[in-house]
Amino acid sequence: MVIRTDTIAAIATSPGDSGIGVIRVSGGQAIELVDSIFSTKQGKKILLNAESHTIHYGYIMDQDLQIDEVLVSVFRAPRSYTMEDTVEINCHGGGLIVQRVLQTVLKAGARLAEPGEFTKRAFLNGRIDLSEAEAVMDLIHSKNELSRKASLGQLRGDLSDQIKSLREEILYEIAFIESALDDPEHISLENYPERLKGKLDEIIQKLKHLYATCENGRIIKEGISTVIVGKPNAGKSSLLNMILGQDRAIVTDIAGTTRDILEEAFRMKDIHLNIVDTAGIRDTQDIVEKIGVDRAKQYAKDADLILYVVDSSVELDENDLEILSFIKDKKIIFIFNKSDLDEKVTEKELLKKYHSIICDSIFNKKTELEADSEESLYYNKIIEDDKIRIVHTSAAQHIGLSELEHAVEELFLHGEIKNNDEIMITNIRHKEALEQALQSLSLVEKSIEDGMPEDFYTIDLMEAYASLGSILGEEVGDDLIEEIFSKFCMGK
Repeated sequence: MVIRTDTIAAIATSPGDSGIGVIRVSGGQAIELVDSIFSTKQGKKILLNAESHTIHYGYIMDQDLQIDEVLVSVFRAPRSYTMEDTVEINCHGGGLIVQRVLQTVLKAGARLAEPGEFTKRAFLNGRIDLSEAEAVMDLIHSKNELSRKASLGQLRGDLSDQIKSLREEILYEIAFIESALDDPEHISLENYPERLKGKLDEIIQKLKHLYATCENGRIIKEGISTVIVGKPNAGKSSLLNMILGQDRAIVTDIAGTTRDILEEAFRMKDIHLNIVDTAGIRDTQDIVEKIGVDRAKQYAKDADLILYVVDSSVELDENDLEILSFIKDKKIIFIFNKSDLDEKVTEKELLKKYHSIICDSIFNKKTELEADSEESLYYNKIIEDDKIRIVHTSAAQHIGLSELEHAVEELFLHGEIKNNDEIMITNIRHKEALEQALQSLSLVEKSIEDGMPEDFYTIDLMEAYASLGSILGEEVGDDLIEEIFSKFCMGK
């Protein structure tokens, strides 16, 4: 990719009125350009001789017209974000003023920066690698504290350092094989396959450990895909309103009020929930309601978490069995709603139905628990496996929200995520690169098992080396780089 050195400018602060607005200018002529439109209170031009990392008070001028009173920060190459000469103009944050200052900078000869172009220049100039560049936008778009910590760790270089270390180990083996093949008299390959197998086991184990964080990383970054299901009038929409703290969903006593999908985002403690309220599940002849029921099942199929709302004042029926059958493989919080009314459904009864459906799917036959002790053991086991939790609520009286939050935290924010600062893979591109590297290394192991010549090993070792390099921005094409930075916000 050609590294452009022309001078670019953009607003680096969010739109709208604020106390301060920042216009960032970077490139070979950045200091000279801003100096041409900047003047001190005494009318002096001082930026050309200004030292790096200094701030200067004065005015932005358009010929003889004062545009705004400003502070100008000077950063000389390579000690700047882009490793180019960079100037940041701190002006008053009114929308009109910020735009007027930017127009003056562009009029003086700068080009409007493309989205992410400052960070792209930082990457192309070698200040950061591609994984660190991607972490910049992940950090900006962090939805919770865990996402912020994961993004900051990647921006700090935690992932880069580990990937570089693994690549060095792979490269050493490639170089050893090629050196031995070139100079067999001085470098022996005797017993080398066995030694390489031991080294590959170590590398693969490290890669698998990284790969195992992908699912948690996705949840931390994107949030938990959460779907509320239940029979009509179980209190699904009331539960959504209670979670959100506002009347977002229409609630009536008429069964089937919710017919379409309602999506909302909510931050619950340290994690983000993408909540979907669905139509009540029941057998219906109403065409519109049936479409809503089908959509509810599809959303439930793709969910990370099911909030199964059970009207505890109404006995279980065939609709409940149908719901249990299509959510049986999911993480579930059984929500016994309307707990302020007389109870017609017990935890034991519902879990027994759940157990029966699980056994039907596994063994294709009816399986009943015969003793209370067996039931207790089973109930304890499915809870210990972090698959389900049980919460009692009354949406009408706003009871049970803290218990629900605690249940979500137990299912998704156990110690391995919440209290661990280990590297977390949050980027799908990185996940795919790890998959490719693992596949290539498994082929090397297969070649060793099949007794193939050592020069065969280098082919797949190089593939693994290149796959890991793509995480850092090596071995990637210009199109991918352009696509990544096109998703950045303007001015970053």
